[in-house]
Amino acid sequence: MDLATRERLLDRFAAYLDTLPGPGDQEPAAVGQGLKDPQQSAPDLFTLLAELTALKNEVKLESRQVKGALDQFRDAFDLVRKAQGRLEEGEAERRESDRRAREASERDLLLELLELRDRFQAGYDQARRYGPGWLARLGQADTFVAKMAEGMGMNLRRLDDTLARRGVRPLRALGQRFDPQTMHAAEAGWDSSQADGLVLAERRRGFLQGERLLRPAEVVVNRLTQPEPPPN
Repeated sequence: MDLATRERLLDRFAAYLDTLPGPGDQEPAAVGQGLKDPQQSAPDLFTLLAELTALKNEVKLESRQVKGALDQFRDAFDLVRKAQGRLEEGEAERRESDRRAREASERDLLLELLELRDRFQAGYDQARRYGPGWLARLGQADTFVAKMAEGMGMNLRRLDDTLARRGVRPLRALGQRFDPQTMHAAEAGWDSSQADGLVLAERRRGFLQGERLLRPAEVVVNRLTQPEPPPN
């Protein structure tokens, strides 16, 4: 570097130093730009603690508000759950009530069909037992009664098929020991060849629907021992 260039650089550096503030003078750049002293912009310890305390109280308040909202939501959820439970219980009770009503209605209908079957059975048995005299045979009354018995037998079988599709089946009573749960003793009989308490005859047939008793059987029960007369 030549001497002239060195002197120019030294002059420019000296001019720059002249622009710097001395001790006790304000910094021109800070005054001109309106900047604050970094040490004056930092808060003091009391202000910092006060702001931290206010922030802590605000956090506590918001926490209580959140807790209150959660409690309200929990209470509302419990109410909804209880209402749903009551609704489900009511629906279950309604379905059970409908089921019982259907069963009662079906039972009444089946009992009416059994009464109709009794009439068919009585007419069929009477037609089969029919014995016309010689005058009736000349008029072919026996043929007519036989055809009528055949038709009644067909109707009786169709009715039995209808009852069977509903789970209805006859109760076994004849030759069985008398059961007061499923049988009704219409009268007492006497047969020394049969054991005491056996069913000798059926006055009206009993029926089951599945495992449930639909109609008890009315039977004649064998009694080998005579009951003792009541004391005078």
